[in-house]
Amino acid sequence: MSASSNLIPLNVAVLTVSDTRDETTDSSGHFLRDAAVADGHVVADKKIVKDDIYQMRSIISQWIARDDVDAILVTGGTGFSGRDSTPEAVSVLFDKSIDGFGELFRQLSFDEIGSSTIQSRALAGLANNTVIFCVPGSTGACKTAWSGIIQEQLRSTHKPCNFVGVLNTRKRNEPN
Repeated sequence: MSASSNLIPLNVAVLTVSDTRDETTDSSGHFLRDAAVADGHVVADKKIVKDDIYQMRSIISQWIARDDVDAILVTGGTGFSGRDSTPEAVSVLFDKSIDGFGELFRQLSFDEIGSSTIQSRALAGLANNTVIFCVPGSTGACKTAWSGIIQEQLRSTHKPCNFVGVLNTRKRNEPN
């Protein structure tokens, strides 16, 4: 993390989407939580939810409405098997889609897992000045997304641009 005085720590919420994981087996959610903290951010909340469209939307909608959540990291439910429904649950909440995120994630992932990356429906968007990143449920995929994209985009010191300038941080920093 840069020692720059311009660094703005963000409040991050982490959501693991899984029908099988719990707090003791949630390695992906733990990785994202720990990576955010190591980079100087604050974890405002962390939850695990079953792969259910309406439960996911409920939690994410509550976080989007909070002034103390700047970024939401969702892991799991982005594939094509079984009940994978994160894209369907989350994309309707976006005010704006960040189309390049999924494309770049799959490009980075291709170097690691080859053509299997095409089965990832990773996506991102903005909702109520909150950035939301949805990545696959494997810890490896979370590491790829964090180190290859998300980490820099959540750093106020990253140039030429990052998402910090459009996030809820403005609400917290506005005079009353």
